[in-house]
Amino acid sequence: MMSQEQNDLITRIGPKDPCGRLMRKYWQPAALVDELQGARPVRPVKLLGENLVLFRDEHGRYGLIERHCAHRGADLAFGRLEHGGLRCAFHGWLFDVSGQCLETPAEPKGSNLCRNIRQRAYAVVEKSGILWAYLGEGEPPAFAEIDCFVAPESHTFAFKGHMNCNWLQALEVGIDPSHASYLHRFFEDEDTSTAYGKQFRGASAGSDMPMTKILREYDRPIINVEQTEYGLRLIALRELDAERTHVRVTNQLFPHGFVIPMSTEMTITQWHVPIDDENCYWYAIFTSYTTPVDKKKMREQRLELYELPDYKSRKNKSNDYGFDAQEQLRSTYTGMGADINVHDQWAVESMGPIQDRTKEHLGQSDKAIVQYRRLLRQEIEKVASGEPPMLFLDASNARSIQGPATMDGIGPTQGWETFWMEVDVKRRRGAPWVAPVPEEIAAKVHLSAAE
Repeated sequence: MMSQEQNDLITRIGPKDPCGRLMRKYWQPAALVDELQGARPVRPVKLLGENLVLFRDEHGRYGLIERHCAHRGADLAFGRLEHGGLRCAFHGWLFDVSGQCLETPAEPKGSNLCRNIRQRAYAVVEKSGILWAYLGEGEPPAFAEIDCFVAPESHTFAFKGHMNCNWLQALEVGIDPSHASYLHRFFEDEDTSTAYGKQFRGASAGSDMPMTKILREYDRPIINVEQTEYGLRLIALRELDAERTHVRVTNQLFPHGFVIPMSTEMTITQWHVPIDDENCYWYAIFTSYTTPVDKKKMREQRLELYELPDYKSRKNKSNDYGFDAQEQLRSTYTGMGADINVHDQWAVESMGPIQDRTKEHLGQSDKAIVQYRRLLRQEIEKVASGEPPMLFLDASNARSIQGPATMDGIGPTQGWETFWMEVDVKRRRGAPWVAPVPEEIAAKVHLSAAE
């Protein structure tokens, strides 16, 4: 349990909140690139509690500016894209991507009023299918050289989804290895050859055993948590017998991301981005180490659940997440269908808009949650004292963070410690693009060219 003050410290993300100041030290996903396609590339965006409008001008430049016009507060999300910027529909004031007012046409001819008018604006860059915004002060950090940013556009796919809860409880489900044996339990296994694009539905690496069977039958994993330069590494071990152990290696990517294996060929890098204190979006980049991603299939699969334009789930609190009592008896642990995103959404939204951690009771299976919260408080304190937080990188050290390594496979009970590294390195060296081998892994694994 923790006090209410401690809970507020690690959940509240407004501009004046300690955690909000931490979050503003990092690039934040603001929208999918797909959202600004079409004839009118303008989108209202709420990010870290701030109401903004995102647009692309006729020169292809992206702007993210305060949503309410500096004149008299009209909504710029309904503005006109023209003449190098976004024009307010109320009196025609025109703002460029830097927030500078270019024209105040309702003013007398020759007026210089616009010279001193500037709308609050933030830097925007496009990377791996996502538009990233920096809401902090000073020079933005460099992007780490993690796989989803290194892979070519053909081998990545980005998507997102809305959750009606605080960002922290949404993130914590992704660094909780034990929950998958219950929340995502299926009572029967499917043909693993049809698992493309679906998490926990394929076969584990090095075997033909379905992940659904492993999670269902081996539900008390041993969880190891290691501190790293980028956050935390989680290793979940499920001993199948004296010779074989299932090993799953995932990572917490500070401040609010994680990197997990989706299948033998793909990983998911996912961020839980605060909209405000009581809502968040997850943004995910799927990265393939083999063939180009089938983006059409991946998008169609996800649009079966998520509705545009807001990427909200069709299964939600209003319809009990599609709960079916007969299904819960016969086929799934939750009775909420086969999409694990629905399971996760129910779990974290059912805690309330902001989980009341003054009433929780943590156990051994929550050791990653405990360590992450400790790390979060530590980095909040760093920023409060004027120090740069973890993963606030500059160009000179951005390459120091690579990978990170992930794995989901069955290896030897004696020797799993190097087995998972070997599997990860082989996949990287076999990729059609240059997938960096993290230095700490390369130093421990020695494979021949043939291997």
